[in-house]
Amino acid sequence: MVFAATRRQRVPAPLRKIVQVSAILNADLHCHSVVSDGTLTPEELAARAKANGVDLWALTDHDELGGQHRAAEAARAVGLRYLTGTEISVTFADETVHIVGLGFDPDDAAMTQGLYDTRGGRGKRAQEMAAQLAQVGIHGAYEGALRFVGNPELISRTHFARFLVEQGHCRDTSEVFRKYLTEGKPGYVPHRWATLRDAVRWISGAGGLAVIAHPGRYKFTANEEYALFTEFQAHGGRAVEVVTGSHTPAEYVEYADKAREFGLAASRGSDFHSPDESHCDLGALPPLPAGLTPVWELLADRIR
Repeated sequence: MVFAATRRQRVPAPLRKIVQVSAILNADLHCHSVVSDGTLTPEELAARAKANGVDLWALTDHDELGGQHRAAEAARAVGLRYLTGTEISVTFADETVHIVGLGFDPDDAAMTQGLYDTRGGRGKRAQEMAAQLAQVGIHGAYEGALRFVGNPELISRTHFARFLVEQGHCRDTSEVFRKYLTEGKPGYVPHRWATLRDAVRWISGAGGLAVIAHPGRYKFTANEEYALFTEFQAHGGRAVEVVTGSHTPAEYVEYADKAREFGLAASRGSDFHSPDESHCDLGALPPLPAGLTPVWELLADRIR
């Protein structure tokens, strides 16, 4: 796969080889392990990425850094280049938005504490979700969801969805999110996460680069989306996911244009969670549209 890039950042001579190679990388910079809401371990993901032809990989568990050292070691063991990653939950305009961080120090104290505080509200929210489901005749949802959780601090809607499928309430997790757990449906409980400013500054303060994840998923008006991109950039955000597992081909074009409009680099990631649930496998996405700066070119000195 060839990833087009027309603009290049000046980098020190020792890094030029990395940047030259980066134009043809099969990069997958968004996926999840059992440390958050995926079903594979970091080691299994590294092996799967390598087998699928991925050249540069990042594990981006939700609001969690606990898998980073394992992922980096597993990537090294299979000969896979690696960038540290996470996906931070943010509340913006009353909508949950996700900001991916790439290439940061996984041991940074401020970022670690910020993510710990962000995770703190998940338990109470999960109990409220279970109570709503009980009102429509689905009992034991909290305990059932916990059986799918590797880290109880990170219990999420995905874990409830897996429980509902297991119990036969829905055929698959896509049906769960059509019938439950989304706004206006049983089991939906909003939660106020970190602010956009907090997320971008945690990432930047740890030496990383902030990316708006899958912008096509958010139900924003045109003005709200413009405000998101404007505020994100004002806080120091540097990139947007253009090609991702939940975007349509039309959205590849739309967010390529948005990247150019705001002068943002472009990222690419499958958002892979599970072999049984994800619509897009690791490394299976099409290339970035032409005329964009791949985000990995700005992170050449942080690739392990």
